[in-house]
Amino acid sequence: MNYEPLHHKYRPQTFAQLVGQEAIATTLSNAIRLRRIAPAYLFTGARGTGKTSSARILAKSLNCLSSDVPTSSPCGKCEVCRAIAFGSALDIIEIDAASNTGVDNIRELIERAQFAPVQCRHKVYIIDEVHMLSTAAFNALLKTLEEPPAHVVFVLATTDPQRVLPTIISRCQRFDFRRIPLDPMAQHLRKIAEAENINITDEAVTLVAQMAQGGLRDAESLLDQLSLLAGQVTVEKVWDLTGAVPERDLIVLVQAIAANNAETVLDRARSLMERGREPLVVLQNLAGFYRDLLIAKTAPSRGDLVALTAQTWQQLSQEAKNWDANQILASQKHLKDSEVQIKNTTQPRLWLEVTLLGLLPSAVTYQTPHQPIATSPTPKIEEIRSQTPAKSPPPAPQQTSPPITPVNNPSPTPIASEPVKELPTPEPIPSEAANVSSSQVTEVNSHSLTLEQLWQQVIANIRRPLTKPLVRDHCRLLVFESNFALIGVSSEKLLKTAQSSSQYIEAAFQTVCQHPVKLQFQLAAHTHSKTTTVQEPPRDLHNATEPIARNNDATPANNPSSQAAKAIVEPPKTNSKPAITPPPEKPARESKTDEVTKAAYSLAKFFDGEFVEIVEDLEVNKPARYQQLQAENNIINAAFLDEELEEPQENEYEGF
Repeated sequence: MNYEPLHHKYRPQTFAQLVGQEAIATTLSNAIRLRRIAPAYLFTGARGTGKTSSARILAKSLNCLSSDVPTSSPCGKCEVCRAIAFGSALDIIEIDAASNTGVDNIRELIERAQFAPVQCRHKVYIIDEVHMLSTAAFNALLKTLEEPPAHVVFVLATTDPQRVLPTIISRCQRFDFRRIPLDPMAQHLRKIAEAENINITDEAVTLVAQMAQGGLRDAESLLDQLSLLAGQVTVEKVWDLTGAVPERDLIVLVQAIAANNAETVLDRARSLMERGREPLVVLQNLAGFYRDLLIAKTAPSRGDLVALTAQTWQQLSQEAKNWDANQILASQKHLKDSEVQIKNTTQPRLWLEVTLLGLLPSAVTYQTPHQPIATSPTPKIEEIRSQTPAKSPPPAPQQTSPPITPVNNPSPTPIASEPVKELPTPEPIPSEAANVSSSQVTEVNSHSLTLEQLWQQVIANIRRPLTKPLVRDHCRLLVFESNFALIGVSSEKLLKTAQSSSQYIEAAFQTVCQHPVKLQFQLAAHTHSKTTTVQEPPRDLHNATEPIARNNDATPANNPSSQAAKAIVEPPKTNSKPAITPPPEKPARESKTDEVTKAAYSLAKFFDGEFVEIVEDLEVNKPARYQQLQAENNIINAAFLDEELEEPQENEYEGF
């Protein structure tokens, strides 16, 4: 006699024998008793939860010969019931949709459905894994599924209802089979063990039910394997047969990690692998144990949420008191990120040990909730005022040559490293910011950023290739508050260009400060270590205001003798195309010009062209504005050139 597996031998034969699906069994029984049979049913749920068994029970209930009408309690002894149980009934057609996916298979099914049943009252079509059908096959089934012949009932079973067309689902009565709870499954397994004379402990039965994760067929198959072992089946034999990591080893490993004991962690890991546990299995079992540890930490009374024995759950609840929830979450993330490495590496044992050592408290860094990750705070105006000693105001400017009194910076770290000239009449700025000079804005404490450090971070985060050199070489941060920044521009000609690029500078401020910052631009002439001298008519500096920043250099910034040191002027406007005149002396540079900008200059020079920055507010119907923007771009080109323009060699672009 052929051997019959336990999951076949103990398949439920009536709705009353369904395990863990009481609601579905009651609904279908009442539908049969009241003669309210739907033309199509859709059974969904995880594997091993009773979908196919319920479909066969429904077929038996509709066609049992022991009753003249459909009954919810088929006898199981008549010819039709036995034929359905053996799968040989002519009018009960079971179709595997995974191997009959085409539209031709469904058309053949529809044609055969028109014929009357041979020996049964109803012809039942059971289509298993129906989500494997093609779209064309689903569409071909629509009309017949909605209005089938009176003697035909369709039962569609699937483990993936998301892949079934909504038009199909709407034509069926849907029943969702849930995963079987732990207690009903354990009781069912004990009945099978008693009937089969399997010597197994109650703890082992519970463990088998937990490992099945709601699938009764998996639990019965595992019990069938354990029945072949000699002697009593214990929890240890279940762990050894399945290849999973025992709970006691996992809790010892977690305790060693909590104690920051690297030696014990390595010993337990190597002991597990020497006993045949795969590194990936160890990692996955440990990740699941961390999940149980988090449940024990946050909900110690919900032991039903974990698949652990009662003794292990008590130990884990005690161990969870020594852990922090954020550390558990950080460890889970570390295990998740390491799974790909262990799965794809040629040395999984090595990387498992590295991963376990990374779980030690000395190695795990985690972030508490709502803790911002940002740079050090920037000093506010009020803090600066409170920490900066009072100074006598500088003398009022006169109409002729206003004297300038040097300002001594009380901070050991000055903001400006270069001499800065006096400012022309500035645009109106916020009242609080207007009273603070850049020499007053210094480092408040060791965790704060100076203006220069903040400005360098903003420059590094500017994404536009042409805006970064302009801001770096011709702009300076004068005043900064939490949401306001005052930026000085070296030339009136570049002021409008900087204002047109304010959106890129604001984006850089938002990246550094993690919040929007409002910008204000004003003239603030400053020089470099090497200046470019260009003839310029003298300017009227009688209306200059109080300087915002001043170095210890005693030479006044507005001395008439230093007028020739002004670097950039506007070239005369002509009808011809302005030429790019290289400066006789290079300006001081903090870093090299962007490679993209240099490549653009080289390309323009090769084609005897010019390099023009596109400004968004340019209007083609304003030629005067266009000439002004051209002049400004030419000024930027002359200031940013790293080398003097030379004619290319004859073979420099050979093969271009």
